[in-house]
Amino acid sequence: MCKRSCFVLFVYIIASYCGVQANATVVIGNPDAPVGGVERLAIESEPATLNPLKGQDGYAHMVESACFDGLLDRNIETFDWEPAVAEKWEVAKDGKSITFTLRKGVKFHDGTPLTVEDVKFSFEVYFNPELSDAIMRAYYENIEKAEILGPDKIKFIIKKPYFKNLDVLGGLTILPKAHYGDKNKKMTKTMVGSGAYKFEKYDQGKSITLVRNPDWWGFNLPEYKGYNKVEKIVYEFIKDENARLESFKKGDLDYIDLTADQFEKKTDGPMWGTTVFKKQVENSAPKRIGFVGFNLKNRIFKDRDVRLAMVKLFDRRSMIKKFMYDKWVLAAGPWYPQSPSADHDLKPIEFDPASARELLKKAGWADHDKDGVLDKTIDGKKVEFQFTTILPSGSPNEKYMTVYQEELKKSGIKMEIKTVDWNTFQKVMDDRNFDAVVLAWGGVVEMDPYQIWHSKSDVKGGSNFIGYSNPEVDKLIELIRHEMDRNKREALQRKVYRLIAEDYPYVFMWSPKYEFLAYSARMKMVKPTYKYGVGAGTWWIEDKKAAQ
Repeated sequence: MCKRSCFVLFVYIIASYCGVQANATVVIGNPDAPVGGVERLAIESEPATLNPLKGQDGYAHMVESACFDGLLDRNIETFDWEPAVAEKWEVAKDGKSITFTLRKGVKFHDGTPLTVEDVKFSFEVYFNPELSDAIMRAYYENIEKAEILGPDKIKFIIKKPYFKNLDVLGGLTILPKAHYGDKNKKMTKTMVGSGAYKFEKYDQGKSITLVRNPDWWGFNLPEYKGYNKVEKIVYEFIKDENARLESFKKGDLDYIDLTADQFEKKTDGPMWGTTVFKKQVENSAPKRIGFVGFNLKNRIFKDRDVRLAMVKLFDRRSMIKKFMYDKWVLAAGPWYPQSPSADHDLKPIEFDPASARELLKKAGWADHDKDGVLDKTIDGKKVEFQFTTILPSGSPNEKYMTVYQEELKKSGIKMEIKTVDWNTFQKVMDDRNFDAVVLAWGGVVEMDPYQIWHSKSDVKGGSNFIGYSNPEVDKLIELIRHEMDRNKREALQRKVYRLIAEDYPYVFMWSPKYEFLAYSARMKMVKPTYKYGVGAGTWWIEDKKAAQ
């Protein structure tokens, strides 16, 4: 769908929120901008796989989103669904089916036509464990089946009402059955889609290169004339945030996301505002939320009071002030605080070491042998309060965890910090082989908590990798999914938000207020952000002489 309007930092993505489909009545981008040039970008880690059925990490998604289409796409200004591979759709009056009519002439990158058979396969493949992972299955389980009505029509039969039925079907990634239906084809280092960009090269450990697809169906439509002007996109793998900034300043990159610290302290000098530029932008796009997730099957973290103590020992507010210049906000619960689905009456837990120590004492933790580390007898055995927190290498969260580590030590808790490459990190989560992990969830406009918080999502490859289970939360999540009245649904979502928050399964850290962009003088744009995303897919390149 070529959703290059959002650039993800270190995020394990659950859903996309940045569409590039333009409303025909709204001018998006610059239709008269020139086509050409090579855009050089950086992502923090090499994707675990480029097979969209096997990987949902943010790094893979960033690349894949330029190469695959959906049936529908989101308008970046209105957030309305609009035609993409499907030129029209119809929701039955009784809500029991949705019928899509495909656009004629759509081709995959290998030149073969995109057919209703491919659309049917793209839905059914999520129920085939030999070909796909479990992570997205929960979204499609409410769809009973797909029926082909003709050469360009397909109907999806709905089991029961679900407020995201159109969302999950409209956002369905369309895959060529000939490639992704063959379990003997690995498809981990290549991609075949129908999007505006196609795979050109994978330089192991270094970069991925995409090239503009001249046969993309969207280039024939006036509403897409302001999009996808760059001829070639190169994604460089650069883990360290400071290395990315230095590479950008040398002219080796055209665009990077900045941290608040970089924006405030490391982007001054004569080059800024002349050869390179920076922007602080604010929009209505959903925000990511960072967290420390506890393995709830670990005997240390089974106790709710212990988890609350762990939250109270994390001085998040001072970190936001020191490292983020108050440009981020404290999180109180499981999704971003600005969301209408969040309970805004619930206040974040504050840093309170004295209270934390009382909670630990109440839970039976004490330094009985006077070695500086708390201990407790569990199941007849002495257990020391020590654990390891794992995070992806190059993550900006490492410095925050180092501060946290020192604070825990003062209270008799020994935490080791371990960084691993992204592939290893994903395996650790899939295998539940961790004590705690540091990560971030991407945001969506309206949250369906099922994928992350329902107990049925505690499966290998699923997003409930901490093993969270609360029967009341499960019941409310199921009510949310089938409540079609948005006001009633949001009231239920706020209840779930509070219940999860008060179970303390994570240290809910923070979410950004703004996005910080840095881009070279070669990159041109109509404006630095649209309402629901930056809109990087509308940018174009001019050489230095043209820019002058």
